[in-house]
Parts: sequence; C-alpha cells; structure tokens
Amino acid sequence: MSLKSKILLLALLPLILMTAAITLISQRQAHDLSEQEISTFEEQLLAAKRNELQNYLSLAMTSIAHIVADYEPGDMAAESEIKRILHSLTYGDDGYFFAYDQQGINLVHPKQPELVGDNLINLQDQRGNFVIRELLQKAQDGGGYFRYHWRKPSKGGLEDKLSYVVNIPKLNWMMGTGLYVDDIAEEVAKTRGLVDRNIRNTFFTVLMILAGTVIIIILIGVAINVHAGQLADKRLRAIIHKYVQFQVNQRRNFARELHDGINQLMVSVKFRIELGRDRLESDPASAKENLDKAGDVLNQAIQEVRQISHDLRPSLLDDLGLKAALVSMLDDFAERTGIHNNIRLELPEHRLPDDIEITLYRIVQEAITNVERHAQATEVVLRIWPQDNTLRIDLKDNGCGFALPNRSQHEGIGLMNMRERAELLGGSFEIRSRPSMGTRVRAMFRLEPVT
Repeated sequence: MSLKSKILLLALLPLILMTAAITLISQRQAHDLSEQEISTFEEQLLAAKRNELQNYLSLAMTSIAHIVADYEPGDMAAESEIKRILHSLTYGDDGYFFAYDQQGINLVHPKQPELVGDNLINLQDQRGNFVIRELLQKAQDGGGYFRYHWRKPSKGGLEDKLSYVVNIPKLNWMMGTGLYVDDIAEEVAKTRGLVDRNIRNTFFTVLMILAGTVIIIILIGVAINVHAGQLADKRLRAIIHKYVQFQVNQRRNFARELHDGINQLMVSVKFRIELGRDRLESDPASAKENLDKAGDVLNQAIQEVRQISHDLRPSLLDDLGLKAALVSMLDDFAERTGIHNNIRLELPEHRLPDDIEITLYRIVQEAITNVERHAQATEVVLRIWPQDNTLRIDLKDNGCGFALPNRSQHEGIGLMNMRERAELLGGSFEIRSRPSMGTRVRAMFRLEPVT
C-alpha cells in the first residue's frame, strides 16, 4: 500500500468510526426516547380509559340512586329493580355493568347471563389472579381499578381488561364496569412499528451520506498531490513532541510522588532514629520503641516504593479508608512532634473517588509536613466536611506564619504540589498566611451527585 493510500485511509478511518459511533449512539438514544414516549402515550391512553370508566360508573350510580336511597334490608323488589337497571345499561359492543355480593356470587352480568348465581370467588385468570377477590377488595377499600383477563363478547376470546369497581351503599354489593384495553396494545404496537421504521430510515440515510462523503474524500485525495515527505515529517515531529511531553509529565508526577510520599516517611524515620539515639542511654526502652517505630515507618516506605507503579496510593486508604488513614497520620504526627491536633472529619457516607481520596490525603500530608518543618506551632486544626456537592478541607496552625510569594516569585515545591494536585481534579486551592499569624490551607473538590 502506497503512502498516499495510507494517508487517505488515515483520513477516512476516523470519519467512518466517528460516524458509526455517533449513529449507533443516536440510534440507541432515539430508541430509548421513543420507548419513553410510547410508555407516556400508553399511560395517557390508560388514563383516558380510567376517566371514562369513572364517568360510566357515575352514570350507573345515578340511575339507581333513587332506589338505593329508599332501600331497606330484605327489600327483594328493590334489589330486582336494581339488577334490572344494571342489566339494561350497556354501551358499545363490549361495555356492560356487573355486580357481585360479598361472597363472590354474581348478581348481574348482561353479556354472560350463565354466570348469574354462580360463586366465582375462586376464579383465576391466565396470570393467576383471583379476579373476583381482587375486585371485592378494591371495592371495600373505597373503589379502585384492577387489570385482568376476561372474555371479550365481540371476539369471544380472553383479552386484557381494565375495570373500576365500588360498593353500592346499603346493599353491600360490589358493582363495576370495565373496558378492554387490547386496542391500546395494538395502538402501541403500531406506534412502535412506525418509530422503528423511522429509526431504520434514518440509519440508512446516514449510511448514504457517509458513503457520499467517503467518495468525495477519496476523489479529493486522489486529485490532490500530497507531499509525502512533508506530511511524514510533520507527523514524526508531532509524535516526538507527544512522547517528550509524556516523559516530562511522567517525571514530574514521579518527582511529586517522591517528595510527597517517600520523602516524608524518610523524614519520619530520621526523626525516630535521632530520638532513639538521644534516649539510648537515658531511656533504653523508649529508645528501642522509637527505633522499632522507625523500622515500622521504614517498612511502610518500602511498601510505598513498591506501589509507585500504582500511583503511590497509601495502603492505609485501601485497608482502613480515608478517615482512619487521616486520623492515623495526624496521631503519628502529634506523637512525633508533640503538636496537639484537633480533628473534625465529616466525610460522606459513600466512599469518595480514588483520585479525590489520594489527593486529599497528600494535601494534608504535605501541609502537616510544612507545619513540622517551619511553623513552630503548638496546635493544628483539621476540618473536612461536605457542602453543596463539594468536599471542603480547612487546615490551620497557630505557628509563626510566613509572607506569601508575590506573582514574580515562585512557590516552593510543597505549595506547588498541593495547588497542582487540587487543580488537576478541577478543584480549588487557597493558602493564607502572615508572619506571626499562623497559616491556613483550604481546598475544595466537586463531588458527583449520588443516585
């Protein structure tokens, strides 16, 4: 394959892949949206059916209201008249009213008179629902809707039916009416078919446009005489630039991790060894304890070296979580330096993202290291709390403070590391300090909402 063909393929392949990806994503989104709209359409149709059922039942109740008002228990003539009226109230080919007593005995059924007098309390539909029991329960609860399968008079087969039932006052009968919703299923299926056909047509249209675009690009590529050497040199320079930039970033990250992690542990080991050496003669037990702790910290440093390839994530974060890791670090800091710490941690219930945890941990670690080295403080106050989908950190000391560098001066590597860590995650970083007024470090990270 010639160089021109390779360049042409290089130009076409991203276009084809991007178009295919956009088309597939658009199709998926269109399909999901259409399903949502179809569901909304189906719910609207069902809502219209429910309103229609309530209207029918209100009319039926009105037609028997004068009889029910004068009804006395045992008035067989009134009961027969109510049955007659309900039997005569029909609408359309499949609309009718039915009535049952509380034992499940059918009292009125114009379309299936053979059921009158039968006890249907144990009747089940195809889904296993006890139809009459459910209808009686809905009526006793003050009226309601129930969906089940029942024979459709106009077709003779079982169809999906939505009924609305209430209790007739004084008689304690359950009365209801229903509408068959098989037409809704047919309408939804028809709508879904139209949507699917439109999606397919859109897909084929995109394919035609893509094919035309590819042909045009090929013709342009063939017509233009590309200088292969210049293009190759340009690509080579871009690749070299990216590679060098990648190396620079890797080295910068590596240097930052060494400064923030291993260096701090080495300082701790140094302090422990010096403390143990100073107490070797006066307090051998304490000296041994400090040397043992120095060995422990050194072991931790070894473990961190092994984990540099895994972004230098402290093992305490994985084993105990962020809160325990911070408390452990500050307790060790207080024990090592004698500086009192005041900790108030209000972390979210869910685990924070890994990048935020490690960044927060490193900022606190760098900040207390600066306190230990330069602040001459007697107290450190750390507060972490969530607020408005953000996580905020505030660490202050009562030390000697310092004059902040102006724009013409460069920040030290510690401050620069803390600032870069926060800003790399889209967060903010702020430091306030004045001589003899202490130092305050603040950072804020935006959290994604939890669903």
